Amino acid sequence: MSDTNTPEPTMEEILASIRRIISEDEPAAEAPAAAAPAPEPAPVVHAPDPEPEPVVVEQDDVLELTQIAPEPEPEPLETHGDIEVHQAAAPAPPPPAAAPAPALAPVAEDEPLMSASTATSAASAFGQLAQTVAMPKQGQLLEDVVRELLRPLLKDWLDQHLPGIVQAKVEEEVERIARRRLG
Repeated sequence: MSDTNTPEPTMEEILASIRRIISEDEPAAEAPAAAAPAPEPAPVVHAPDPEPEPVVVEQDDVLELTQIAPEPEPEPLETHGDIEVHQAAAPAPPPPAAAPAPALAPVAEDEPLMSASTATSAASAFGQLAQTVAMPKQGQLLEDVVRELLRPLLKDWLDQHLPGIVQAKVEEEVERIARRRLG
């Protein structure tokens, strides 16, 4: 049983113990495997908390977020004596030149954009569209227009499908009542 008065070892103490065991095992690892049996691990000694070793960071290795990372130097392709030959970065290819626009014949300002026959057929197509689609009357809401358009479609669908749906639900209910009376 462990003694409740003894404080638990700190992380630094555990790491120091592991380092000590590893350093003791290093010479043994170089010896032949058939040598002496492995030594038992050294007991953990509770020492006062040592001061953690400060971490030394060279300022040259630290890159601030506001700094731009330096470009890596290219590796030399060849070395001739004291001269290193580096491959030059290939310049970016120029963007493709835009194709010249075809020359257009000048249009007189009073000349219409389309022919008379095209304008007549477009106007008649728009007229047919206006007659086919119920255009909203003054003050009429979009909901009212949609309701008017959907009413005949909904009536046709209900006429085709509602009798079958009602018949199926009535049969299900009759079966449920019959099972309850029999059971």
